[in-house]
Amino acid sequence: MNTYTRVSVTSNLQEAQNKVQQLYREGFEREHIYVLTHSAEGTDYVANYTGAEQITMAEEGVLTSIANLFRSRGDELRAKMRALGVPDVEAGRLESELDKGKILVLATPSNEVRAYNGEDFQRTIL
Repeated sequence: MNTYTRVSVTSNLQEAQNKVQQLYREGFEREHIYVLTHSAEGTDYVANYTGAEQITMAEEGVLTSIANLFRSRGDELRAKMRALGVPDVEAGRLESELDKGKILVLATPSNEVRAYNGEDFQRTIL
């Protein structure tokens, strides 16, 4: 069983779809595999194309979701990543990848994301 959040940076839809399928084959449940792009519309499109999930209020929590209504897009993206267990520093770096048009594929071991532990976090970059 996977016990850590996995994050991959992909360059296009096909790479994102391949990564989603790979994570599924590795044992991550489909409802725990997420995609994220810099725009909400882009995230919706990629999620529909790949069959992955979007990070929603269920993952973020009510207060974070409400706060995201008043945040800049960059702050909102970092908050969404933190909700899945990505540390602040890494979320900032990954947000800069989104600025370049990249697609993030994130996978969590379960609905209950544990407090971040440096030994549990694994980053893969394609």
